Order: sequence, then structure tokens, then C-alpha cells
Amino acid sequence: MSENLIIGFVTMAVCLAIQCIVVGALLDVLVFLEQRGMIRQTLIGMTFLLVALMLIMLAGNIIQITIWAGLFYSYGEFKEFATAFYHSVVNFATLGYGDIVMSEKRRLLGALEAANGVLMFALTTGFLYTILSGVLERYWDEQIGQKSESKG
Repeated sequence: MSENLIIGFVTMAVCLAIQCIVVGALLDVLVFLEQRGMIRQTLIGMTFLLVALMLIMLAGNIIQITIWAGLFYSYGEFKEFATAFYHSVVNFATLGYGDIVMSEKRRLLGALEAANGVLMFALTTGFLYTILSGVLERYWDEQIGQKSESKG
């Protein structure tokens, strides 16, 4: 069990580092775009921005799912990588179908991946919420400011 805990925590740390790198890179890109006035306060511009952010964050999650699947596959838990990947997606998303299970020896790793998935989805949600609230606040301020100027 201690081997699984160590391997699981190391894998979780790698996954957290990946998601932090993705978030940091996105912040750098957002600052770069903002400094050049390239972020448009329009419905289409904001929709494009948020969809792009979500897809990039999802790509970070897919990388992590692939790492977990590779771990399961390398331990011989699954004969095909595709099965390991499917199982990993189910774990990461905390669905827990139970249609495919790992051996009793490595079952703890699946639970650790589920915990990892919850943390990564929380990080993704928090980041997207922060960006969205900032965008909405700016949009609100601009709309209210325009109405105040037209009345004044």
C-alpha cells in the first residue's frame, strides 16, 4: 500500500505541476493580449476567449489523464492502452462506472486519480471563474460608464 501511496502522490504532484504550468502560461498570454488591447469586450470576443481558455485547460486535463493511463498500463493493469485511457477518464472524472476495475493490488491508484481529478477540476473551475468575473466586471463597468456619459 505504501508503494501505491508514494507513486500516487508523485503522480498527483506531476499533474498539479502540469495544471499550474497551463494556468501560468494562460495568465501570461492574457496579460500579453490585454497589454496590446487585443481582448475584445464583445459577445463574440468574450465567447471566443472563454472557449479557448476552457479547451486549453481541458487539454491540460487530458495530458494528466494520459499520464495516469500510462501508469496503469505500465503496471500491466490493462492489456491495451485504450482500455487504460478509458478507465483513467472514468477515474479522473469521478464517474466510477465500475465496468472495468484494476487489481486489488493497484486499486488505490484509481482512488488517488479520482482525488487528483477533483482537485484539477476545482483548479480549472476557479481559474475560469476568476477570468469570467473579471471580464464581466469590466463589461459591466464599461456599459454603466457609457450610459452615465450619455446622460451627463
